[in-house]
Amino acid sequence: MAQFLEIAMRIPDTIKGLRKERLSSLRPLNECFDYQRISRPQDLNEATQRITYNTRHFSANYAVLMAILAIYGLITSPLLLVAIVFLVGGFAAINRFAPEPMQVGEHVVTQKSLYTGLFVIGIPLLWIASPIALLFWLIGSSAILVLGHAAFIEPPVSSEYTGVETV
Repeated sequence: MAQFLEIAMRIPDTIKGLRKERLSSLRPLNECFDYQRISRPQDLNEATQRITYNTRHFSANYAVLMAILAIYGLITSPLLLVAIVFLVGGFAAINRFAPEPMQVGEHVVTQKSLYTGLFVIGIPLLWIASPIALLFWLIGSSAILVLGHAAFIEPPVSSEYTGVETV
């Protein structure tokens, strides 16, 4: 249990580091949505080259897009949101208000029994909320948007010379 708490405590630092690292390479919207660079690739080879270049070039923009889609998916799935809030809130409440066993009538209620009750209620609620469906929707919609954008946006001419060294 202590290991889980350590991991949970490191999440905000990880998010801050990820935000600094990934969002520093965020491209401006006018570059990302430059309608003058939109064209249909001539063949699969050209589409693959465009996807390879654009996924590296716009990786931060695509990460933001996937985060927006994930938030949208959570907001439009209220039962999943309730299940997640119930499990996370219950976990936090048990850790905060019941660290020691307490006497309730003739019964002793331990932290382990509270976690058992939380998961007996929370896991079926989470199963009914179908997070796997949201995950597959997120993967599919992200793939369609990212690969579609990457295939139809022409890389700039300077991208052809990125591997060339000058002497």
